[in-house]
Amino acid sequence: MSIQIIGVIGSGQMGQGIAQVMACAGYQVQLVDSSASALDKAVVSIRHSIDKLTSKGVLDADNDYLASIQCSTELTSLASADLVIEAATESEKVKIAIFQELATVCQGSTLFASNTSSLSITRLAASIPNPERMIGMHFMNPVPLMKLVEIIEGLQTAVTTRDAVMEVAKNAGKIAIAVKDRAGFVLNRILLPMINESIFVFEEGCASAEQIDQIMVLGAGHPIGPLALADLIGLDTCLSIMDVLHTQFGDSKYRAAPLLRQMVDAGQLGKKVGQGFYRYGN
Repeated sequence: MSIQIIGVIGSGQMGQGIAQVMACAGYQVQLVDSSASALDKAVVSIRHSIDKLTSKGVLDADNDYLASIQCSTELTSLASADLVIEAATESEKVKIAIFQELATVCQGSTLFASNTSSLSITRLAASIPNPERMIGMHFMNPVPLMKLVEIIEGLQTAVTTRDAVMEVAKNAGKIAIAVKDRAGFVLNRILLPMINESIFVFEEGCASAEQIDQIMVLGAGHPIGPLALADLIGLDTCLSIMDVLHTQFGDSKYRAAPLLRQMVDAGQLGKKVGQGFYRYGN
């Protein structure tokens, strides 16, 4: 199928990035969020990101990419979308409610993709008519810079759906890798336990946050330390993924570090709120 109009639900960090890369790839984008003020902030952030990439010669200075992004607070604005990418909060209940409403708004041929970092695509698909059109598109943060997109096929996902979203990801300059629908998929099933273990090490007083991150950068060649990365991802998201892994696999090695749960309870969610393992200014 020909995809020209892409809806993006959620104007947070991930939704902003997805909307930006799709607009820069030549798609018409409808960015939807329940909060008008969140949409206003998203437009400012997207403009800043585009300007930064333009100044570095990555994007064409003569192209008004932002003009390809329209904003709305209503899901009904996605009625003509060919593909809708959901980037809402990491909650199965919330995502299912969104897709069930989309199923009443969009055409039967509209493809649905979730940017979930750990939840079952098969379970999401089972909640809507025509489940063969549901797939996972797990983008990495920050979306404009990170090349990988995990493409997650649910049990019901059609080959045509997979091929169509693989082509969209390719057009957006990403490297799309198709993986099976397992808890945490591939990246987060490997990455999050490493971050979680780093939190255990910190909690035990083995080293400071700075030292742990420095050791992993200098000793393991990581571009960013695990605790700084946890702050970037969001500690609430990290906890959600660990809980999914623990529930789905029933293995104690996926037990979330108590400090991680405490920090989330305290609202210390990382960079997006200015406080996590590090403090962040404006």
